[in-house]
Amino acid sequence: MKRKYILLLICSFFLSGISAQTIEQARALYAKGNYEEAKPVFKKYVKSQPSNGNYNFWYGVCCLKTGEPKEAIPYLEVAVKKRVTTGQLYLGQAYNDSYQFEDAIECYEEYIEELNKRKKPTEDVEALLEKSKSDLRMLKGVEEVCIIDSFIVNKTNFLATYKISEESGKLFTFNEFFQTEGNHPGTVYETEIGNKIYYSEQGERGNLDIFSKNKLANEWSNGRPLPGSINESGNANYPFVLSDGLTIYYATDGEGLGGYDIFVTRYNTNTDSYLTPENVGMPFNSPYNDYMYVIDEYNNLGWFASDRFQPEGKVCIYVFIPNSSKKTYNYEAMDTQQIIRLSQIHSLKETWKDENEVNEALQRLQEAINHKPQERRTIDFEFVIDDNTTYYLLNDFKSPKAKQLFQRYQQLEKDYLQQVDKLENQRQQYAQANKQGKDRMSPAILDLEKRVLQMSGELDTLAVSIRNAEKTNSK
Repeated sequence: MKRKYILLLICSFFLSGISAQTIEQARALYAKGNYEEAKPVFKKYVKSQPSNGNYNFWYGVCCLKTGEPKEAIPYLEVAVKKRVTTGQLYLGQAYNDSYQFEDAIECYEEYIEELNKRKKPTEDVEALLEKSKSDLRMLKGVEEVCIIDSFIVNKTNFLATYKISEESGKLFTFNEFFQTEGNHPGTVYETEIGNKIYYSEQGERGNLDIFSKNKLANEWSNGRPLPGSINESGNANYPFVLSDGLTIYYATDGEGLGGYDIFVTRYNTNTDSYLTPENVGMPFNSPYNDYMYVIDEYNNLGWFASDRFQPEGKVCIYVFIPNSSKKTYNYEAMDTQQIIRLSQIHSLKETWKDENEVNEALQRLQEAINHKPQERRTIDFEFVIDDNTTYYLLNDFKSPKAKQLFQRYQQLEKDYLQQVDKLENQRQQYAQANKQGKDRMSPAILDLEKRVLQMSGELDTLAVSIRNAEKTNSK
């Protein structure tokens, strides 16, 4: 009886295996989006009937959807020759993901022409066409940058790979910094002296937005979304700010080559806003996810992360030598395949021009990896006394009068920032209001603007009094 039971199990297992290999089973998996499971079945069928348009199409789409666009191309080309419906759409995507942007453009244009003949909508394909044209322009401007090393790590803790100097600030996951739990994708950048953070969390649009907070009297202010167009489309995350306090790098999935793309912009103090963000281009960005761009000015090393050509759950961290000014390869004078290899970072050594420069950078990298960070000094604030002296604690003051004035300064600064936040909220409400609402809100906003300007002047005057009192005591 026992032997019959075992035999029955073996037969059942064998039969289930056979049914899993049928074309019907593969198509069912395909329809559900289970491309990884369906792919080997279609591969078997396309080998047995290499001229079958549908088999080539299904296998090509599975390759494309599982991160193998190059593998997908010849099969999708057969499908297009066999006039399989939507074959050109997926072939265009495979070309684009393989950096064959000119081929993608031609493919999309032919498909749009065919759709017009059939009186079918073309808007979605036209958007893909424009993206391929934009990607081609980016390929023609690949930055000539020396990439010295790379590390493949788990995406869940990729920030631990970044070995940046204390002078460049600190990087945290959202949960690590705010002591929270759950699956939160946001990251936090903290400035060198720990008095300001830039971080990403869910905003009013329901997407990730980038906010900032200032530290006052050992307390963090309310989060303020960064002004300008940084948060206008898609998810914005992975902020990093240079030591100038004005230049910010971040990543967004709202526009660009694909997935997350890295952008840069600068804060305009005259307008209290950021300039129009610029895509940093190739090789930093790709049709995959690229993010967490960091420039360690102290070590003269740059870092960024990408999941291009990586398995699920893995990410590659690239280390490069930052350029003082952008220099691009000569697209017209170079072989297209070589430009594509450079844009994809196919080989690190292909980016090396000066062996001494590379060796020196690798030495700096090794020192950064081996460096043990010093314990950061406890600070409550940052107040500049003169070009040579900055105070971080109340006990740093020598003058009792200066200390008393600074305590008044801290309270006034806290009130000032609260009024700034209030003004920002009223301005946002004003922008969304109708004419009647704007007429009603306008007087209050004007009064608040005058009050904020007045408080700013009071802070400047009080700061001068503090410095004078402290310097008088020191003489």
